[in-house]
Amino acid sequence: MIRIVIAEDQVMVSGALAALLRLEADLEVLGLANNGVQALSLCRELQPDILLTDIEMPQMTGLELAAEIKLQVQTCKVIVLTTFGRSGYLRRALAAGVHGYLLKDAPTESLAAAIRNVHLGGRAIAPELAMESWNGQQDPLSERERQVLRLAGEGASSSEIAKIMCLSEGTVRNYLSEAISKLNAKNRVEAFRFARDQGWL
Repeated sequence: MIRIVIAEDQVMVSGALAALLRLEADLEVLGLANNGVQALSLCRELQPDILLTDIEMPQMTGLELAAEIKLQVQTCKVIVLTTFGRSGYLRRALAAGVHGYLLKDAPTESLAAAIRNVHLGGRAIAPELAMESWNGQQDPLSERERQVLRLAGEGASSSEIAKIMCLSEGTVRNYLSEAISKLNAKNRVEAFRFARDQGWL
């Protein structure tokens, strides 16, 4: 039996996923989490074989969650199931230790097959994303630049970002300036939009 935890902030989606997977004789859904922090706690407690996670979730993104799972629950393999079909997300997911990356519009039988494949030690990447990933532009941002730009794009001021990240305002401005420069953007808003559209945030 392959034991699964689902992390998805849309309750109807997670409920439907769980119901579909429970129809498979060899798959067992142990629990559902609606944010990344709750999912990490569930995985530590239940030690599932597979974590099926979305990317955009409150408190901790699916990619941040995948990196923590890799450190804290090493027997659990992560499959991202998302609507974000951008090569930048795929590259970051693989760097975070993800074993599968599928789109939500994939057929249920494809998801079940991917879970079995990953459980056996394989990888499961949506073919259209794998091709795009080879041709896509490389992410030029450092992790700090990404964090600062994400907060700026969410409307936080430099002083608020400094408090959140325990940095000086000058350091925050430097990170923003570097990010804007690397992305050839006019300002932080344009830089945020471009990086988000590329799947780098």
